[in-house]
Amino acid sequence: MKKTHVFVTLLAVAVAAPALAAETYTIDPNHTLPVYEINHFGWSTQRGRFNKVSGKITLDRSAKTGSMQVTIDVASVDSGVAKLDEHLTSEDFFDVAKHPTMSFKADKIVFEGDKPKSVPGQFTLLGVTKPLTLTINSFHCAHNAFAKKDACGADAVATIKRSDFGMDTYLPGLGDEVKLLINVEAFKD
Repeated sequence: MKKTHVFVTLLAVAVAAPALAAETYTIDPNHTLPVYEINHFGWSTQRGRFNKVSGKITLDRSAKTGSMQVTIDVASVDSGVAKLDEHLTSEDFFDVAKHPTMSFKADKIVFEGDKPKSVPGQFTLLGVTKPLTLTINSFHCAHNAFAKKDACGADAVATIKRSDFGMDTYLPGLGDEVKLLINVEAFKD
């Protein structure tokens, strides 16, 4: 009977161990600022950012997987020029009245060795959802001494064609390809 009890205990620990390995993180909106780059009629590369971001990231580093859900408040677009921000939130571009957010959801994180290298998922903009893969250029987890919590951070990049989502104002002069540069920091729940 003792052997049966030990076996059941070991089995319970073995089944529970993978569930314990997954860690959930909440995105820190003060240190997560997605930036976009777009060609401005051949003259220059214009940049802007989104100031309001929320989301959750789940990492299971032992199983080398995870998931991600990020929501961006499109009205928080910040080009550095107030009049341009007004135009960007209009129906010509982000159409904030109809589509107040854009989002990225992924149920998989691809690891290379011990570090995440890419996140294939679904990106939704203007009510249109398309596949998008974020490439992770850097990744770091450690205890954040200032916040007194464990945290992870990453820099990721991806490129979309805005016309794929129905955003075609000023094409082809204003670039169709938009580079997304995403710095993210998140605290362990």
